[in-house]
Amino acid sequence: MSILLILAIITITLALVCYTTGVWGEKLVGSLKLWNLLFFWIGLIFDTTGTSLMSMISKNFTLNIHSITGVLAILLMAFHTLWATKVFMRKDTNLMQKFHKFSLLVWIIWLIPYSIGLLLNI
Repeated sequence: MSILLILAIITITLALVCYTTGVWGEKLVGSLKLWNLLFFWIGLIFDTTGTSLMSMISKNFTLNIHSITGVLAILLMAFHTLWATKVFMRKDTNLMQKFHKFSLLVWIIWLIPYSIGLLLNI
């Protein structure tokens, strides 16, 4: 197993841990907090890094269910994180308390390519 593959697996797994912590922490607390936002950003950074490393390993892009859902998930994750930042900066308490519904949806969508990648490469 190459060092790039090991690093890719580690960073994608760290993305899962960080994003899950941010999303479920927000759900359990009942409102968007700064620490949730930090976990969203860290998860996005790890996901982008892991995806970039996996792209370097594969060397050629193929259009399949994993790549389509992966692109959709990372774009949605970026939109989610940027919107969470905007909501938090505005201090809109109403939106901060309802934001977890969108967070859970994005997290579930993000799990699709993660799971497909995991299952296809076992």
